[in-house]
Amino acid sequence: MLLTGMPGSGKSVVVEAARELGIPVFTMGDVVREETLKRYGMITPELMVKTSRDLREEHGEDVIALRTIERVKREAPGACVVLIDGVRSLAEVEVFRKFGEVVVVAVHASPRTRFKRLLERRRPGDPNTYEDFLKRDLVELGFGLGSVIALADYMIVNEGSLEEAKSEAKKVLRSLVESRGEHCR
Repeated sequence: MLLTGMPGSGKSVVVEAARELGIPVFTMGDVVREETLKRYGMITPELMVKTSRDLREEHGEDVIALRTIERVKREAPGACVVLIDGVRSLAEVEVFRKFGEVVVVAVHASPRTRFKRLLERRRPGDPNTYEDFLKRDLVELGFGLGSVIALADYMIVNEGSLEEAKSEAKKVLRSLVESRGEHCR
């Protein structure tokens, strides 16, 4: 399963639900974080974006997906179902399709809701102004994130409470795992 969504949409709620259901989770951003640390000795939001762009320019649009697949093979070799968090382009989706069955799950929340959440969570690199928020959205959309969201197989709308979002996420994830049925034995 591939997980996508704009910053602040609630992907972390789906990740938490997956872990509670025993589904191994791999985050594509970890690949970028590791490479950023290796290249610069520190991690900032600006360096993460730079590293992400540089990796794609140096090794192709599929580099982060390929490195994530290597990690899955190494850390969860026998897993029937995994959740890969942070897919940002259709090129990445296609890479994952070459390695197994793919279902794309998108999390959606309105810009107003997402901005409010980002202000409240105060992660390093989260925007402080609505203008910065919109700029960040445009960077994400520049990677092709909007196309992945638009073509997702499942959409979790996250405008309510954390409990509602987690409940919906578990419902979708359970149904996807159950649909694998015989393939997982």
